[in-house]
Parts: sequence; C-alpha cells; structure tokens
Amino acid sequence: MSVGASAINPQLLEILACPKDKGGLIYFADEDALYNPRLQMRYEVRQGIPVMLIDQAVVVTQVEHERLMAKARQENLKLNF
Repeated sequence: MSVGASAINPQLLEILACPKDKGGLIYFADEDALYNPRLQMRYEVRQGIPVMLIDQAVVVTQVEHERLMAKARQENLKLNF
C-alpha cells in the first residue's frame, strides 16, 4: 500500500456493490480506488471510506481500463463478490 493509502474495512468490502449496476468491484488499495470493469467506472476511496456516488465516479479510457485489468491479473485481484 502506498503512503497515504488507507484500507477499506474487509467486512465493508465484502458487501460493497457498484451503485449503478449492483455488481462486484475490484479494490486497488494502493490507488485508493474501487473499479467496476463492466462499466469502466472508478470510485475513489478517501481515508478508507468509499465514495460510491455515481456522479463522482470516473469513467476511464480504454487504455486505463486495460492498465487496471492487467494490474488486477498481475496482482491476482478479483471482484469482491
């Protein structure tokens, strides 16, 4: 985890879903982000608190999506459910 990154409570992470499609998310702890690969939407995590507001999510580019998915594969990160 990078300096300044803060972990989400594991019990909370188990039940978090994307507010838009209600699906699972990939947690990138070192980037303070939750990612929905189906919609290519990234949600920020601030001080361990996920900001799960659709209007504050960032729709990532195809290049960023590919980077995140490669990182998830490399680090064996999976959808939370």
